[in-house]
Amino acid sequence: MNTHFDPTRRRLVRAALGASALGPLASLSFAATANASGNRFVFVILRGGLDGLYAAPALGDPEFASARGALGQYATPALKLDAMFALHPNLTALHTMYGRGELAVVQAVGLAYRERSHFDAQNVLESGGSKPFELTTGWLGRALNGSGSKAMALNTAVPLVLRGSAAVDTWAPSALPDPSADLVARLERMYAGDAALSAALSRAKALHFDATMASDMADGAMNGKGGRYGNFGVLAQRAAEFLVQPGGPQAAVLEVGGWDSHANLANPTGALSNNLRQLDAGLDGLRSGLATGDTWKRTVVVVVSEFGREVAINGTQGTDHGTGGVAFVIGGAVKGGRVVADWPGLAKRQRYEGRDLRITTDLRSVLKGVLADHLQITTASLNATVFPGSEALPSLNLLA
Repeated sequence: MNTHFDPTRRRLVRAALGASALGPLASLSFAATANASGNRFVFVILRGGLDGLYAAPALGDPEFASARGALGQYATPALKLDAMFALHPNLTALHTMYGRGELAVVQAVGLAYRERSHFDAQNVLESGGSKPFELTTGWLGRALNGSGSKAMALNTAVPLVLRGSAAVDTWAPSALPDPSADLVARLERMYAGDAALSAALSRAKALHFDATMASDMADGAMNGKGGRYGNFGVLAQRAAEFLVQPGGPQAAVLEVGGWDSHANLANPTGALSNNLRQLDAGLDGLRSGLATGDTWKRTVVVVVSEFGREVAINGTQGTDHGTGGVAFVIGGAVKGGRVVADWPGLAKRQRYEGRDLRITTDLRSVLKGVLADHLQITTASLNATVFPGSEALPSLNLLA
């Protein structure tokens, strides 16, 4: 799991021990984080472009019904938030968190980038710049590098958003069988003359036994909920297990694909509705996992996609790539129970290029507010290093 030795060596260790040795429960010997508060931050990337108006409809907008057509109709009633906004009926756990004051919904949010390419938009989302490929590291990696805190990527590789930090570990599930004792013994002899590989192998061996035991206990406690949550639920559960440790990572990044909804968007059993259901269940599981001690009270989770979708339905009953979307800011440290929106309206003349929900809040303002208040990143660092060139963007206060 150590990202400080070269990738070829890491692949050799993983091939030898399997991902089970990378430990679902994080018995990792994390050093105490530099941030004395012990606050935790989770960033969830929904890759593909979530339709923010489907996930958090603006039912109170006078143009909503005509603008959205069939996409404005749900099999069961949407979950009301206030006089203007609601949540998709599959987001029941998020609705409960909203009622507890643990969810703030930020509508009409987005990036400086407007060109609708998944790859370019994801690059801007993760790098923290204003245009694709102008930065080679990620905004969260730069922020954590300055604070000396550790991070965890729930993936086989470190995503761009975390690059730039020297202290990042990775974990990903695997179906590979456990290595045999004979194979491990052979690797020990092979690596005996290499200090880095020998140390990594010893660490992985120790993690394997603790992690397997912890995983069995965790799975028993969940009573099969992990399967109900789907793959995102597994990642969320493991993230919580890492984050609740007193010396655990301060930040975690999770990724969920499959949000590109060009067709059959309104199908109540379709891909997008199912994705929303799994996202909701996984976030509920993350909250439950972080309820140990007071970790949830010290946690902020930001859920965002690279862009939103066009307002109008397309010819295949879906929506095409757009710009403005929605962000969910969740956690015990959040001042929730509110929708934050400088609402631009949905009439065609009010849309960006006559097509999209107009962006009125830059996502960097949301992230700057969280990083400043929750991770104690200075304003000077935010403007010069984390989000270079963002001096004119205010920090949005979403925390309690």
